[in-house]
Amino acid sequence: MSLMNLVGADSAFGDVVQLKRSRPRHLNEEGLMTEAPAKTGKFGEMVVDALNSANNAEQDSAGLMQQMITDPDSVDVHDVTIAMAKAEMAVNLTKSVIDGAVKAYKEIISTR
Repeated sequence: MSLMNLVGADSAFGDVVQLKRSRPRHLNEEGLMTEAPAKTGKFGEMVVDALNSANNAEQDSAGLMQQMITDPDSVDVHDVTIAMAKAEMAVNLTKSVIDGAVKAYKEIISTR
């Protein structure tokens, strides 16, 4: 079966393509969102959530590492490596965001 049989000859030419909206947050034909974006919390709450998430990733990584030491056959080495990489990435990302916020705060304070 060729593509022309599936699409139809009348819709397979020109530069106008009808797109289907697969997600409600995508823009509609007029370029507007039909659904309001989700409300975000305060910056402090988001930082605390990020810290908690990074802490949970670190604890998961430490737990897998401990389980690997005590019972090596019960844990796959790849799972431990992946958990450690996720924890390191979460800590680095959180640290970068906090460093940027502190730097921005210092710049605002020093502006006269």
